[in-house]
Amino acid sequence: MEAVRTWTTGWSYPTTLLCMYGFFSTVKPLEPFLIPYLTGPDKNLTTEQVNNQIFPVWTYSYLSVLLPVFLVTDWLRYKPVVVFQCVSLFITTAMLLWTESVPAMQAMQFFYGVVTASEVAYFSYIYSVIDMTRYRKVTSYSRSVQLLGYTVGSVLGQLLVSFNLMSYNNILVFTLVLIAIALLASILLPMPKKSMFFHRTRTGQKTVTEGTKRHADETMDASEDTTRSNVSLEEIGRNEKGEEGEETQDDAGNGQEEKGSKVEDVEEAVGAESCSQVLLQLWRDFIQCYSSRQLLYWSVWWAMATCGYNQTVNYVQVLWEHVQPSQNFSIYNGGVEAVSNLFSAATAYGIGFTEVKWQQWGELALGGFSGLGAAALFLMTFISNIWVCYTGYIIFKCLYMLLITIAMYQIAVDLSMERYALVFGANNFAALTLQTIITSVVVDSGGLGLSIIPQFTIYASYFSVIAVLFSLRGLFTIWRVQRSNKESTPPERTGSDSSD
Repeated sequence: MEAVRTWTTGWSYPTTLLCMYGFFSTVKPLEPFLIPYLTGPDKNLTTEQVNNQIFPVWTYSYLSVLLPVFLVTDWLRYKPVVVFQCVSLFITTAMLLWTESVPAMQAMQFFYGVVTASEVAYFSYIYSVIDMTRYRKVTSYSRSVQLLGYTVGSVLGQLLVSFNLMSYNNILVFTLVLIAIALLASILLPMPKKSMFFHRTRTGQKTVTEGTKRHADETMDASEDTTRSNVSLEEIGRNEKGEEGEETQDDAGNGQEEKGSKVEDVEEAVGAESCSQVLLQLWRDFIQCYSSRQLLYWSVWWAMATCGYNQTVNYVQVLWEHVQPSQNFSIYNGGVEAVSNLFSAATAYGIGFTEVKWQQWGELALGGFSGLGAAALFLMTFISNIWVCYTGYIIFKCLYMLLITIAMYQIAVDLSMERYALVFGANNFAALTLQTIITSVVVDSGGLGLSIIPQFTIYASYFSVIAVLFSLRGLFTIWRVQRSNKESTPPERTGSDSSD
């Protein structure tokens, strides 16, 4: 009994529950087969209805609730929003199972947008209940179980569909059972006593900061990764930075010293930060962060590329259905999603072990690899072969995960935990805003309402523009660095005044 009490009060208890939640909430066997399900005999919707009327609602919902959810998540200290996310996911799945009309499917997409926006709570919760020294380990656990959940869901869905072991409706019932398990785990989570902005824990010491190399596997998204862009607002910044808020050092009146990275918390009144104070501090940090030109350029690529990536992932099943209708062909969407997840994880992980001067070569890499991604999209669009589409999708997804890993590292390297969370959120908000504009103009039936081939032609051209812009910027950066090196050489040889 004492062992159980000790376990429930330690860091492993909330970590275990959160990992259970992360796994069971991401096992979605039907997700790779959503288009065949909606356009098949179960729902009898047309591809045009799904593409131009139903799917765009998710983008609008996500954008409209993202900022409020971000602030409410911190104010409520994470756990209530984790539970709320799971409830919303249950409602989404139940509506997908038991409703059929276009308005009902639009409502389902609205709730799914709420689910996606609430994912910030999942990645933020654990850092409020464990010691800072365990951030890296716990982050690897929470990210790994999500990747495992997506992969297991894709493989399981492929097996169930390929061998006719379950109907689509029965797969959804099975998914509801998994979500119920996740809901139970979320309810059992202990309630945090602090949060990043509204309920800060004041400390009487400076927090020792460890300069750590970023591991690229910590970026798999979540994703991703729901296919909806599951990028959280605080995940990477919290995991990589061991800083507890440098702005609170003026409270250090007791003059105690730190050993290692141990922090003795001296808590002040919880909730002392008003909303106006928090927003004002966020605005000041925002201005200071984006005053860096290099950070601004990397953030521009982040926002533009994430927008295009989300659009591609959201509508790629419609393209697959157009190229090879599921009624006439044994589809392998689940297997392709599983392979793309694993290859993307391996690619992102591997980039962490490469020794490249990203400050010099990074922008050219963004341009060059974005060009390869554009080429993959053009092949998917104009070669009417399902295997080419599958291969192009895997290549495109791997390239994006590779580049977003580099971008995250370059942006996070000099930022505190709080400021990186802010930049991470701002970049993704900008990406979602761009995505909303593209969706309303290109996809929505109220706009141009284009069919899937013109849509993907636009997406491929969009990445081509990104490739040209950042290739030119990368070449300019390399030229500037080489010129600077040449100018610094003569003074070193003659012993005269040197320049950096």
